[in-house]
Amino acid sequence: MFVRTLAAAALALTLGLPAQALDLSQMTEEERQIFREEVRAYLMDNPQVIMDAVRVLEERQAAAQAQADLNLVSENAADLFDDGYSFVGGNPDGDITLVEFLDYRCSFCKRAHGEVAKLLESDGNIRLIVKEFPILGDQSLLASRFAVATKQIAGDAAYKGVNDALMEMTGDVSMRTLRRMASTFGLDADAIEAHMDSEAVTDEIRRTRALAQRLQITGTPTFVLKDELLRGFLPFDEMQALVDEKRG
Repeated sequence: MFVRTLAAAALALTLGLPAQALDLSQMTEEERQIFREEVRAYLMDNPQVIMDAVRVLEERQAAAQAQADLNLVSENAADLFDDGYSFVGGNPDGDITLVEFLDYRCSFCKRAHGEVAKLLESDGNIRLIVKEFPILGDQSLLASRFAVATKQIAGDAAYKGVNDALMEMTGDVSMRTLRRMASTFGLDADAIEAHMDSEAVTDEIRRTRALAQRLQITGTPTFVLKDELLRGFLPFDEMQALVDEKRG
């Protein structure tokens, strides 16, 4: 349909007619043949027309996606920014909020972790909300259950330490390595392990997954900065520029 419309528009330009003046369905076979030859000749002489049309189409699609994302964020603002259970870090009273959906087995999340930490340290006025979104298999889910259980049992400070450690972790995630991590932080490994499969932990992860589905998030890391969805890894400089833009 796009090619057919483009061809009609090209022929109309050739003949100096409005595109809507051409009704392809009413053409005879001879008229169609003439039409094809005219279009081909026009496009051979003006190949940039195709690239221009593709560029305009891509720009319109990007604008439509951006508007759709704005609507999704607005419709789910309460669950994004004030769900009552997600970890809140950075400056809790900051003038702008950054939400991150993460998976501890995601290599790009691990790269983003340092960039986000640098942003929080250099800016000092950003509120960070972390959403546990394990999507990369059993080890991802095990790590998230451990992190959420730590938060629910031992509080936000313990969660922050565990979150950092899990992001820096390079080996496989197992209950043995998680218990060792808990002991390193002086946490009650038995209590945390016993709580990992609780309904409270399951419900938090389930609610975050439902939120991600509503937001059409399929990969990590995904960020929400104020009112905008940002899909994928972003380096520090780009994040800071976006923060400055949102403040402006």
